[in-house]
This record gives sequence, structure tokens and C-alpha cells, in this order.
Amino acid sequence: MTFYLSGFRSFPKLWKSNPKLGPATSSVPFFLTVNCVTRNQQRWFSVKPTSPPNSKAMNLLITKARALKKGSDRNEHASSAPHYFAAGAAKKRSHLNSNPQNGDHASPPVRSTIQLPTKPLSSKEWDKLKEDFKGKANFEDWVISQMARSCSSVEVAKSLLAWVAAKNNGIVGYNLLVRYLYLCVFHKQTSEVIDVYEIMKARYKTLESEGYTLLMRGLIRSDRWREALLLLEDFKKVMTPSRKNYDDCIQGALLHQDVNLAWSLYQELLGHNLVPLMETLKAFFDFGKDLNDDHYSNKLLDILLYLRNNQLYPGESFAHSIKTWFESIPGRQWKGQFTTIQKSGQCSGCGRAIESIQLSPEEYEFLKGRFMRDVIDGGDQYKKTTPQELKRFESFVNACPPFDVVIDGLNVAKMFPKGRESQILLSVVSQLAQQNLQLLVLGRKHMLRPSSQWRRDEMEQVRRQAHCFFADNISEDDPFLLYATLNSGNHCKFITKDLLRDHKACLPDARTQRLFFKWQQGHQLAITKGFLRSKLTFQHTLSYDTVVQTTGDSWHIPYDADLVQRSSCEVPTTWLCLQREAKAPTAG
Repeated sequence: MTFYLSGFRSFPKLWKSNPKLGPATSSVPFFLTVNCVTRNQQRWFSVKPTSPPNSKAMNLLITKARALKKGSDRNEHASSAPHYFAAGAAKKRSHLNSNPQNGDHASPPVRSTIQLPTKPLSSKEWDKLKEDFKGKANFEDWVISQMARSCSSVEVAKSLLAWVAAKNNGIVGYNLLVRYLYLCVFHKQTSEVIDVYEIMKARYKTLESEGYTLLMRGLIRSDRWREALLLLEDFKKVMTPSRKNYDDCIQGALLHQDVNLAWSLYQELLGHNLVPLMETLKAFFDFGKDLNDDHYSNKLLDILLYLRNNQLYPGESFAHSIKTWFESIPGRQWKGQFTTIQKSGQCSGCGRAIESIQLSPEEYEFLKGRFMRDVIDGGDQYKKTTPQELKRFESFVNACPPFDVVIDGLNVAKMFPKGRESQILLSVVSQLAQQNLQLLVLGRKHMLRPSSQWRRDEMEQVRRQAHCFFADNISEDDPFLLYATLNSGNHCKFITKDLLRDHKACLPDARTQRLFFKWQQGHQLAITKGFLRSKLTFQHTLSYDTVVQTTGDSWHIPYDADLVQRSSCEVPTTWLCLQREAKAPTAG
């Protein structure tokens, strides 16, 4: 005679006489029965062994990473520097500017006082493990959280739940059950997911978001996948589902060949102003391979235009799916290749010119007008200054000729930490002045006070070669920088290390943000080489626009390479080039 936890499939019977409770976030404990019977009287947990990780795929990925690393090392000095907004450039700059000694003082990793079991434990073994536990957290919650984090086997988690139930008069907390559900979903133990689903459906009218999400994700691969849609409807009564919730349901619909439902859910997702996951869009392309359906094909082309209009970039795997789909279209003869774009803006694969980064006159006037209104007419989110100073600056700019280059003086002066700040600024201004450019240097009033960093004679030379405006020390430079640049015309460039993320984020709508970033890429100069008396090198600005684009018989799609980490202010440097081959003339 032994104690054991009953199989989940028998649990719904426990709730037939119980009234349904409210949301699962309530403090009501979750009850499980502990039976004292012989082994052959009850069904034990049915568990499928977990598949081991794919070591061959992992080794292939490591080999690829090493090969790319070696290639980049060989070409580091031979190739030209990437543009300022290239994917991975910001991370590279941060590594170059960071203190290498910082790593020496990193805190050692905190180790737990116990090691997670790798096999199911008996009740006595769990008792012993709890005695050895020295943490302040609740032992059971800590163990199940660590199991979820390390994706432990379902068998081990079951033995924990059985032990907890035996020690607590059949009571198992909701958090333990949800963490167990997470492991079942992760290991694709569909029958166990259904067991937990039956329990929750019988016990709770509503769940919290994690419970809904896990159940939907677990059910989509079962023959009861449509019940995930019922959960989605229940979820919508409480809050707007996440894009991952929609992704799970769309993937389930496509997996079970219900294409109309998948597209309907996709439109519903967009209707909530949610940005679909790339995995969702990729699933549509994967499903469309070899599918001879013009209506479906047009919807896929609409997805590509959606990527363009929202300046979104597929990942490398998604780019391969797009290429495969184009090349599978019956009778269209599309051919794709992965390539890069030259500085001139020509595709290295097909030689076609990529769209220019320059704004059209209409786009420029729209951006300029929107920015001017936000800065001058009450854009408090942009400034730390006074209306009087803004008026003084506006009058100053209007009294000067249009500028060719606007310089964030304080920002530029701090580009080289070992140099004297006034000397660095003078070096930049002097080199640009040799090209007979109209320059504006923006600074703070403290830069005019002689000090070890700011010599009077060097600042006088700066003022002789450039127009200068020195704001109050409490003022923020960026609004002045952007105002002067936009006001001078579309030819004007500006210099600052600041990537202006905050200003882009504060713009009122997605269109203005996209136009601002497009304008920024084509106008922000960066200093990449040289210091003081040696000649400075200015990094080239982009001449082409990094967005999905088509000419009808060609598509160019920028995508994120797998091994490159791109920040939100950067654009990919890898492209998919697709060309439709001309049909060979038929013999008469």
C-alpha cells in the first residue's frame, strides 16, 4: 500500500460536486486527491520520454559561427567600415568604448544550495532535499520555478506534485500547476496538457493570462485544437489577447488546414493594432509553398507590403521561406539569392538600384512641419529649456544663411576621452571649414569659461570658422540641433553620437517616426577615425533606403542575419534579391 497522486485524467470527477470558482488568480488552493490503494487499482501518470537536444544541429550552428568569425577577422582591415546604422554597429562601438577591466569585478554567479533532481524522487528523497534547502523562498515554488527555467523533465515535476499533495492533504497550489503545465507544453506532452485543461475548465470560469496562453499553445497540436479558439474568446472577455496568443491559434489553423480561419485571425490581430510575430508571417509563407492559388499569393504579397510600410525586417529563416515560396510559384520562374547592397545603392546580386534614402519634397515638408510644430508650439517632451531661449534660437537661425553641417559641440568634444575637449571640437570644425561649408556649432555657455578642458584661444578659433549658439547649461541640445538642420534644407547634415531614440519615440505617429528615421540615416554624420592633428574620417551616410521594395518583376527584402544582434535604431545589411526570369520565346 503506497500513497500516490492520481492520474490527471481522473481529476475532473473531483469537481462535479463543487461550485465553480472565479479567476485562477484567487487565493483558493488547488486540491488534488491522494489515494491509498494498490498499484493496479488506479492509472499511473503516462509520460512520454523527452527528446534529447539535436546535437548535430547545435554543432552545425557552432561551426557556422566560428567560420563567420574567422572570415570577419580576416576582412576586418581590408573592408570599409559599415555605416553608422548598420546592424550590430552600436554593440561594436559600445565594446570599443567600454572599460575592459570591468569584467574583472563582475560578481560570481549565485549558486543554489541544492541541485535540481534529474529523475523522479520518492517522498523521502523530497523530504531530504527540502531539509538541505537553505534559501529564503518557499521550497516548492522555488523548485518548480527552477524546473521551468531549466526545462526539467515532466516526470520529475510530477513526482514533486505528488509529494506536495501527499504532504498537504491533497492541496497543490495554482502556481505549481501552471509551472507543470509550462513543462508539459514545452515538451509537447499533449495528453498531459489536456488533463490539466480538463481540470482548469471544470474548476475556473476564467484564468489569468499565463494560464490561457499555455493552454492555447498546448492544445493547437491536438485533435481538440479548436478548443484553443474557445479559450481565445474567453480571454477576449478579460483583455486583448497578445500577438503570441494569435500566433498560436493561427499556427494551429494552418496546421489543421483551415486557411480561412488563419487569415481571419490574422486580420483580427491587425485590427487590434498588434504587430504580428515574424513566426506568424513565416507560417503563411511555409503553408503557401507549391500552392497554386492566386488569392492566397496576393495575401502573401500584402504581407511583404506590410513589412515595407512598417519598416519591419524578417529573420534569416523567414527570408529563406520567402525565397522558397517565390521559387515554388507554378509558371512564374522566380529566382532568389542572398546578397548585399553597395555604397552606391546598387544590388550586388542583380545590379538594380535600390530606392534612395532621400525624402521626397512632400515627405520632407511634412516631417519638417510636424517637427517644427512639436518643438516650437508646445512639444514639452522634446526640451529642457525656456520659451524665451527657443525664441532667441529661432531668431538666430533665421538671421543666418542656411547651414551645411550642424555640430553638437559638446557631444563631439567628448568623442575622444583622452583629448582636451576644446581641441577636439576645433579639429572637427577646422577640417569641415576647409571645404567652405556653412557650419553651426551648438554648445553650452560653460564651454566659454576658460578651464583645463576649454581653452579660450581654441574656442575663439572655433567661433571664427563657424556660427555658434551657446544655450543655457540646463538646456537640452538635441531640439536645437534638429531644428537648425531641418530648417536649413534637405542638403544639411548634422554630427552627433546620439542616436536620437527618445526623439523618434516621442513623435506622434508611426508615419512620422519612419520618415524621421529615414531622414536621420541620410543626414547624420559620424567620425570614425583620426584625432587632433591627424585627418578625421567621416563615415559615409546611407544612400539607399533599407525597406522591402519591388518593381513588379523584382523584390529586394532586407533581413536580419541569425548571428547579428541589431538594435532598434539599426538596419540590416543582408538582403534577399528576387528576380523573375523572362520566359523563353516559344518556337513558331
